[in-house]
Amino acid sequence: MSRRGENIRGLYQAFAQALGPSRWWPGETPFEVAVGAILTQNTNWKNVERAIANLKGAGAMTEKGLRALPPATLEELIRPAGYFRIKTQRLSQFLDFLDQESGLDIMALASQSLEELRPKLLSVRGIGPETADSILLYALGKPVFVVDAYTVRMFGRHGLIPELTDYHEVQDIAQTALPAEVRDYNEFHALIVRASKQWCSKSKPKCTLCPARNLLPAPERLPA
Repeated sequence: MSRRGENIRGLYQAFAQALGPSRWWPGETPFEVAVGAILTQNTNWKNVERAIANLKGAGAMTEKGLRALPPATLEELIRPAGYFRIKTQRLSQFLDFLDQESGLDIMALASQSLEELRPKLLSVRGIGPETADSILLYALGKPVFVVDAYTVRMFGRHGLIPELTDYHEVQDIAQTALPAEVRDYNEFHALIVRASKQWCSKSKPKCTLCPARNLLPAPERLPA
């Protein structure tokens, strides 16, 4: 394995040892996970939790339950997640997709291969690579690594990716370094998010406290 691959695996091992199991993604059902992946666009998870609680309180956290809601009602229920009108449209478009592909049964999608299903999800308006891959990995158990801003920031600081890169290049780099296993893709992404919040923040990162500080490029490697 390349030096970069060894360092990526080193990050995984260091964070796993320091933080313990993540047990991600939060959600009681695959459909709830998919809805959460759409609602979390451009907001934080606390706001999404409030919106999901509203949907559950209305008895609408199922494919058919959500489908039955009038748009104005759905907008009000998901208001805490922000951009509620846009996200209502995106949820409606996702439900249209589910209706056409699987008769509003999200788990029926799991019978399709990753190569077949991913382009279909990406064709749904408002679902980009990160949202699609979150649904594929966390809701449907497909082996695809999710890239987000935390991943790009951490990999960049560790010199693991070029300064200018795109989603799929980062994804390829991570997937080349790790076994093509749902468990590893799930856990490593979760650990990156947790470690980023604890040590690798956007401003004022705590590099000296990071359990993977020995993997930083030499100029950034500081004593504990």
